[in-house]
Amino acid sequence: PEGVPSGAVYGVMNMLRRLDQDYPDAEIVVVFDPPGPTVRHNIFPAYKANRGKMPDDLSVQIAPLHRLIRAKGYPLCIVPEQEADDVIGTLARLYVQSGAMVIICTGDKDFAQLVCEDIILLDTMRDQLLDERGVYQKFGVHPHQIVDYLALIGDTSDNIPGVMKVGPKTAVKWLATYGDLASI
Repeated sequence: PEGVPSGAVYGVMNMLRRLDQDYPDAEIVVVFDPPGPTVRHNIFPAYKANRGKMPDDLSVQIAPLHRLIRAKGYPLCIVPEQEADDVIGTLARLYVQSGAMVIICTGDKDFAQLVCEDIILLDTMRDQLLDERGVYQKFGVHPHQIVDYLALIGDTSDNIPGVMKVGPKTAVKWLATYGDLASI
């Protein structure tokens, strides 16, 4: 009513509510990017350079969202200088090592590289669950080939260049033929 943007808060909290309903016994950890650059920017200075500043109507929702997540009892994990993707990947591997099954709730294709018998992806926006077979059906490569696939085609959303004139079809064909980037 006061004109304060709340769409992101509403969306994230609905997603968490749904996860609680669908997976009542799950331990949920919420991970956010830290403010400022991450170690990925040190490795590749052009990383995400094509992205503009976070829109004001979204940035004003971050602090209230963090407070609400904590108030609802969810662990909120923000690691200085570490991108949320890397934190999520690390947590997923640690949980699997402890014997847990992991569901990563994301629509980010980068996480397909983590999919295995004990890690699956859930995209609540598309109501899509990706296991190893699902990754292969979606991308045409196995989860262990996703890193090489993305290296070949690049990732415009992160400003990562691929191999010139190599798109998904060529990448899939080469990886099916040669197995990995080193063999190509």
